[in-house]
Amino acid sequence: MPIPYVELHCHSGYSFLDGASHPEELAMRAVELGYPALALTDHNGLYGSMEFAHAASRVNLQPITGAEVTLRDCFPGVDEPEDGHHVTLLAETPQGYANLCRLITEAHMGSERGDTRLALPSLLALSEGLILLTGCPKGPLTAALNSSVSDAEGLTRQLVSAFGPGSVFVELQDNAVKGDTARNKALARHAGHMGLGVVATGNVHYHRPERHRLQDVLVSIKNRATLDAAHGARRANRLFHLAEPWEMHHRFETRPEAITNTLLIAERCAAFDLTEDLGYEFPNFEGSERGGDIESLAAMCRAKIGTLYKPGSQQERDAEDRLQTELQLVDLHGLGGFFLVYRDIMELATQVAREVRGEAPRGHSGLPPGRGRGSSVSSIICYLIGLSHIDPVKNNLFLGRFLNEALRSVPDIDLDFPRDIREQLILRVYKKYGHEHTALVCTFPTYRLKSAVREIGKALELPMGELEKLSKLSEHRSASGLAEEIASLPEFKDRADAQLWKLLGELAEDVAGLPRHISQHVGGMIISSRPLVEIVPLEPAAWEGRVLCQWDKDSCEDAGFIKIDFLALGMLSLVEESIDLISERHGEAPDLSRIDFEDEAIYDRVCSGDTVGLFQVESRAQIQMLRRTRPRNLEDLAVQVAIVRPGPIVGGAVNPYVRRREMLRENPGYEIPYPHPLLEGPLAETLGVIIFQDQVLTVCQALAGFSDGQAESLRRAMSRKRSKEALVAHWEEFRTGALANGVEEVTAREIFQQVTAFSEFGFPKSHAAAFGLLAYQSAWLRHYYPIEFYVGLFNNQPMGFYSLDALGRDARRNGIKTLLPSLNYSQVICTPEGNDLRIGLGFVRGWGTEIAQRIVDEREKRGPYTSLIDFLRRTPAALKRPAIENMIWVGGFGDFGLTRRELLWQAGLWLGPETDNGRTGGRDDHAQTEMALADPYAGLAFPDLDASDQMVAEYRMLRFSAELHPLTLLKGSLPDGTVSSERLPQLAQGSTVRVAGLVTTRQRPGTAKGYVFVLMEDEYGPINVIVKPDIYKRDRNQVRLEPFLTVRGKLQKDGDTLNVIAYEVEALRVPGAPIRRRGLSKTYGDGEAAGTDFEPVVRAGRPDGSLTGAAAPENGLMMVHDKASQDIEERPGALPSALESLADPDHKGPSPFSYLTALRQSPPGIKSWG
Repeated sequence: MPIPYVELHCHSGYSFLDGASHPEELAMRAVELGYPALALTDHNGLYGSMEFAHAASRVNLQPITGAEVTLRDCFPGVDEPEDGHHVTLLAETPQGYANLCRLITEAHMGSERGDTRLALPSLLALSEGLILLTGCPKGPLTAALNSSVSDAEGLTRQLVSAFGPGSVFVELQDNAVKGDTARNKALARHAGHMGLGVVATGNVHYHRPERHRLQDVLVSIKNRATLDAAHGARRANRLFHLAEPWEMHHRFETRPEAITNTLLIAERCAAFDLTEDLGYEFPNFEGSERGGDIESLAAMCRAKIGTLYKPGSQQERDAEDRLQTELQLVDLHGLGGFFLVYRDIMELATQVAREVRGEAPRGHSGLPPGRGRGSSVSSIICYLIGLSHIDPVKNNLFLGRFLNEALRSVPDIDLDFPRDIREQLILRVYKKYGHEHTALVCTFPTYRLKSAVREIGKALELPMGELEKLSKLSEHRSASGLAEEIASLPEFKDRADAQLWKLLGELAEDVAGLPRHISQHVGGMIISSRPLVEIVPLEPAAWEGRVLCQWDKDSCEDAGFIKIDFLALGMLSLVEESIDLISERHGEAPDLSRIDFEDEAIYDRVCSGDTVGLFQVESRAQIQMLRRTRPRNLEDLAVQVAIVRPGPIVGGAVNPYVRRREMLRENPGYEIPYPHPLLEGPLAETLGVIIFQDQVLTVCQALAGFSDGQAESLRRAMSRKRSKEALVAHWEEFRTGALANGVEEVTAREIFQQVTAFSEFGFPKSHAAAFGLLAYQSAWLRHYYPIEFYVGLFNNQPMGFYSLDALGRDARRNGIKTLLPSLNYSQVICTPEGNDLRIGLGFVRGWGTEIAQRIVDEREKRGPYTSLIDFLRRTPAALKRPAIENMIWVGGFGDFGLTRRELLWQAGLWLGPETDNGRTGGRDDHAQTEMALADPYAGLAFPDLDASDQMVAEYRMLRFSAELHPLTLLKGSLPDGTVSSERLPQLAQGSTVRVAGLVTTRQRPGTAKGYVFVLMEDEYGPINVIVKPDIYKRDRNQVRLEPFLTVRGKLQKDGDTLNVIAYEVEALRVPGAPIRRRGLSKTYGDGEAAGTDFEPVVRAGRPDGSLTGAAAPENGLMMVHDKASQDIEERPGALPSALESLADPDHKGPSPFSYLTALRQSPPGIKSWG
C-alpha cells in the first residue's frame, strides 16, 4: 500500500474566477481519497479558510491554512511579469498565521485594486512561523533559474536567511504540461545544491477532473474573453484536480521524498488549528480599568430599572427577575464586555446623531440615534442599556433565541440607523478603535441564474441577443435551475438538447453558489482588542476610507467576533425628515414614543388596506391580508409583519391564522385547534400555528423535550447557508423526544415539517415587535401629517415595495398634488408647497445633486431666474445641453411665458453644439460678440406639447408622472369590454372580466408553487392579478416583460379582497399602428431616410418635435409588434423636417399606438421579486 499524500497547493472558488470547487467539496473529496490533511491556498486571501477549516474538521480531515501570494520586487531593475511571481505560504504556528494575515493585508493595502502584490522585502521581514514553498511555474525561483544560476542562488539565500533552512521547500509540479519535466529537474538540482527539501504539489483548481470545463469557463470570464480567445490563459489539460495518492506517487516516482515531505509538512502544520487557535479578544469597554465587566453591567442595568418601571410594581419585579436571569447567562458565557462594548457604540451613535442633526427639530424630539432589531430586542439588558426600544417584559418576548445556557457563539445584535447617521457612525468607529482593530464584514456574491446565463453564454459564444432574452425571461433564482429553465421556455425548448445550450445548463449547475468576487456586507462590522490584521486579512473596500475583512458573516460568527450590524433603514430617515418638516410647518415636533398607540383611526385605515408607502405592511399580500385579519393593536401588527415571510408561508401557517382570526371575530368563544395539546402554551398567541422564528425553539422544547443545547444547535442551523439540510438532520432527535412525550410519529412529522420551513427565513417575535412599532409610527405620520410623510417618502427612495410612479399616484389619491420641478420654486430635493409636493431639481434625469445645489444657491443669492437666457448666463457650463433640454421637456422653465418647444428652440440657438467639454465655470466666462442678424423663423408658431407628449416627457425625464395616469389618455382606445378597477366590486363573484393596467409590481415567490402575482393599476386604482403556473408558462413573455397588460380572467371576491384569476395575459394593444405588408415596402438604411442630413433641434424626441412614436431601430430593420400577425410590421417612415412640424398649426396629437409605444420605451419603474 503506497504511503499517503497531502495536497499542499489547492485553490477553491475563493480564488475568484480561477478555482472551480467549493471548500466543502474539496474536503469531502480529500477524505474519499484517503488524505490525512489538505491545505487551502487561495490567491492572495484567506476568504474561504474558516469555512474550509470547519468543513474539514467535520469529516476528521486536518485543515492546513495557507495562501498563494503574488510577489513583486523580487529582482530589482527587472520588469515584473504580468502575473507577478507566486509563492505558497503555509501557517505552521499561531504566530505564522498572524504573520500571514499581516502579509496579505499589506499586499492588498499597498496595491492597485485587482492587481494584488506583496513586496519581497515585506515577506522576508515577517517570516516567523511560516513554511514557504517556492511556487508554481510562475514562482520567482523558476524565473531566477531561467535567468541565471547566480540569480537563483541569491534569491534562495534570501529566503533561507529569513525563513530558516527547514522552512523553505522547493515546489515541484507535474501536470503533464510541456516544460514540467525539464523545470522539475532544474529545480531538484538546485534544491540539492542548496541543501533544501523538495515537495510535490498538484496545483489543484477543482476537486474532480470533470470540473475542468467550468474552470476553463471561469478563466475565460476573468479575462473577458470567449473560450477560444482565452486559450492561452486556460489550463493545458484536466489534470489540475485532487489526485489519488497513487497518481501522485506515479507522477513523482523518481522523487519519492517529494511525497514524503508533504506528510512531514502537514505534521508540522498541525500545531495551528484555525478553529481553535485564533486568539480573538473582545475590545475593551469604557471604564474597564475601574472594575469587572459583569459588575459594571449589573450596576448600570439596575440603576436604569428604577427609571423605566414603577417602583414596587409587578412589572418592576418581573424586570428584576428577568435581569437576574440574563446576568447569570452573561456571566456564564463571559459576555459582560460584549454588552458594554455595544453600550459604548450606542453612546458613540448618540454623539454622531447630535452632530448630524445639529439644531434641527428632530434633535430635540426624543428620537433615539438608532433602534435594535432581531432577537436582541428580547433582551432586557439591551433594553436597559439603550440598544432596544421595545420592553421585553411588557411584550413577553422569548429570550432563548438570543441567550441560553448552551450558547456556542457570540450573540448577534443588529442596529438600525437613519442613513446619514449610519454613514458617519461607521467612520467614527474606525476613528475610535483604529483601522487595524476594525473592519467591515464582507460578503461573496454568487452566481445566480441571470449572471450565469450572460457570462457563461458569452464564453461559449452563444448569440448575445438570445442570451439577453433568456436572461430577461428567466426567474431570479439559483443558477442550478438553468437547464430546467431552458427546457420550459417555448422560445428555447428546441435548443435544450443542442450541444452548447446543454453545456450552458450543465455549467450553470456547477457554478451555482460559487463566489464571484468580494463585496461589502450591508452593515456588519467587527472590532477586536488584538489587531484584526493578525486574525483575518483586511483589504480596502470600494468606498474610500473603509476596510473589509476577508470573511463573511458565517465565518465571523465561527471566529467568535463581535459583529455589529449597522444597518441603514430608509424608514428611519423618512421619520427624521418628517419630524423636521412637521416642526418647521406646525411649530412643534411630535414625540413618536408618546403618541396614542391605540388610535382607532389609524387601525381603521390599516384594516382597509390603505397602506401603500407604510413600513412592512404595504405589499399586495399584506394589503389583502390586512382586510381579513384586521389588526387592532401593536401585538396584532407584530404578527402581521412576521406572517408574510417564507417560513410561515411554507409551514402552512398563513391561511389557518387568517381563518381563525375571522372566526374569532364572528364567535369570540371559538376554540383554537392545536396540533397537539403540548403546544397550546407556545402557540396560543398565534392561534395554534408557528409564525415567529423563536416559536420553532419553544415548540421543539415543548413537544420533543429539546435541551438548551439542542435548541441552540437548531437556532444556528436556521441562520446558516444550506440551513434546510442542517435542520433535517435534527429530525431523529425530534422524533425520539416527541415519541417519549406520547406524540404520534405522524403528528411529530407534520410539526417538524413546519419547523424546517423556517430554514426559508422568518422573523423572531422581538424583531416583528420592533418593526410593528415602526409600521404603526409610519401610519400615524401618514395619517396626521400626510404632506410631510410623502415628501420624506419621495426623498428617501429607494425603499419599500413601490416605484415613485405608484407612490405619486397614492399621494394624489390622498389629496396631495405632485408639482413638476420648477427652476424658481424647487429645491434640490422634494419639498412641501402648501398642501402639495414640489418635485426637486435633483430628480430630473441628468441633474445630479451637486449641479442642482449650485442652481439653487445661485437663485437664492441673486434672485429668481427671469428667462432662459438669464438662466444660461448664470449657470455653470458643467450643466450640459441635454440636461437643460430634459428640464425644458419636463416643464421646469414654465414660469417664463414660453411653450416648451419655443424654449427648446431658444436653447438650441443659444447653446449650439457643445464642443468645449473642458469648461467648468459659468457660460458668461467667454466673451461673445452679439450681431444683429435677421431670424428667418421669427414668425413661426411653436405649439406646446399635448397631454400625451407631456406624459411621455415626464416618464422619460422623471421616470414617473406628476399628474395623470398613463391610461387616462387611452380611455377610448382600450380593448372592447375592458372593465375599470372601480367597477370590479359591483360585479358578481365568478364573473369573467377583462382588465387593463400599468404593472407596478410582479412577484413569483419561491413559496408560491409557481403562481405569479401581478399588481396593476388603472386610473381608478389597483388590480390584483393571479397567474396560475400553466398560464404563466404560456404567457410568460408578457407577464415578465410588458409594462402594460390586458388580462382576461375570473373575478374572485373574498370579503373586501378582489383578485382576477387570469385566463389570458396579453400586452395592451390599442388602435393606430402604421402597418406595411412584409416585402411590399422599403426599409430605410443609413442615409436613405429624408432628413438624415439635418440634425433636428429637438434632439430628445422625434424630429417633428414630439416625444411619442416608436423609435427607429439603428439598423433600419422592421419592428414586429403583434405575434398573432407575423406578416404585419411597422417601420420608420421618411422623417419630416423638424421645423415644418413645429410650425404646423394643424399639428395633430399622436395616435394611441404611438403614445403607448413611447411609454413602453420609457416605462415607469416596476419592482419584481422572485
